[in-house]
Amino acid sequence: MHKSSYLPVILLALSLPSFAHAQDAPNPTEAAMVKTIDAGTPSDIAFLEKIVNINSGTLNLPGVIKVKDTIEPELQSLGFTTKWNPMDQLTQRAGDLVAEHPCPQGKGHCGKRLLLIGHMDTVFEPSSTFQKYSIVPGSNGRIATGPGTADMKGGLVVMLAALRAMRAAGVLDKAEITIVLSGDEERHGSPLSIARGDMIAAAKRSDLALEFENAGRDGGIDGKDAVRIGRRSASLWTVEATGKTGHSSGIFGEGMGYGAIYELTRILDEFRKELPEPGLTYNVGMVLGGATLTVAPTGVEGSATGKANVIPPTAIAKGDLRTLNEEQTDRVKKKMEAIVRDHLAKTGARIDFEEGYPAMGVTPASEALLAKLQKVNATLGYDPELVTDPIFGGAGDIAFVAPYVPGLVGVGAMGAGAHAEGETVYLDSIPKQAKRMAILMYRLSQEK
Repeated sequence: MHKSSYLPVILLALSLPSFAHAQDAPNPTEAAMVKTIDAGTPSDIAFLEKIVNINSGTLNLPGVIKVKDTIEPELQSLGFTTKWNPMDQLTQRAGDLVAEHPCPQGKGHCGKRLLLIGHMDTVFEPSSTFQKYSIVPGSNGRIATGPGTADMKGGLVVMLAALRAMRAAGVLDKAEITIVLSGDEERHGSPLSIARGDMIAAAKRSDLALEFENAGRDGGIDGKDAVRIGRRSASLWTVEATGKTGHSSGIFGEGMGYGAIYELTRILDEFRKELPEPGLTYNVGMVLGGATLTVAPTGVEGSATGKANVIPPTAIAKGDLRTLNEEQTDRVKKKMEAIVRDHLAKTGARIDFEEGYPAMGVTPASEALLAKLQKVNATLGYDPELVTDPIFGGAGDIAFVAPYVPGLVGVGAMGAGAHAEGETVYLDSIPKQAKRMAILMYRLSQEK
């Protein structure tokens, strides 16, 4: 997931009904799935260890493919037809694993058409010192650590466990499911029209999406489980400012104006003062300016030269932009462009935006899907899940399908410290989440 480590869970300003103790006990099919998941938990955890110990950093294409080669037979054994769509020649990233389980009675005759989303890569490249799965000392075997344990190889295990339970109960054959596992979620390739083409195409022939990214648990291992129904966008921007250069004695004068660094400073300070609104953040990550500057092809490092008595002709700033929905994105971009155009004397500037992850806004359809999940929680005897405010956490693949289908975010394993060495997963969350998803998918497959 494209984000920093998860922050504490905050409830949305959304009043959700309590379903605890308001639902009947699991029916025989649901009870059978619960039993299957409990029996399979030791092998599920062993499988998690296996795939965590395969380095699949986003830029380690052979490693991502090795994870794919480990998961693909599992899906095939469940009756899915699989296809590997390589992307290395198109986007310089690993490809997508697409798996389809058609409805035997024909498309659209097995209840809701489900799209399951996940990714096989992690942020930890082979150069990282964080490479292996292990049990956290002093956790009484309840917490494991390793690259991608929570984000999101644990989610892949949850997905497989839920599908196996459906298969054992005889209800998977009555479900229409498409799975798209990307190989580059943590650092998507370009162009996005290709990099996310498989996912978008699958969404257009589905009714809803479940994203098996890592979920939240407020309060740690024994805290309250949480889920999301919205994710913020994540895009990049670059401001380049220019000015006349010459001896510093002429700064601010009619002939020389203000120089590039003052122009860039004006822009950034007006961003700070003029843009704030709920749910919006816009970080400045790098600033360079001087007589000369260069930015490396990676875009994350550079250098500048300059003298105290020389007016700088060039300056640049790079940052990100995160919004709650696409309407907010469009509005804020227009504000930023207007600020950039209002130049100081004898200066110029431009702003460019790079395509990134769009926002997944909260909608009535996603709230309705959440209500169905809360009924599953009641059936299982679990408390209703908290709903995390989209401002916490980051962007993800489900945003690309949000224009076409409602969805739930973070139905995978729960843990802490995602994207940092020492990332952990709460092992009890794997069977717990698998039970939720197995029953939810079963019920959705029964709907007309």
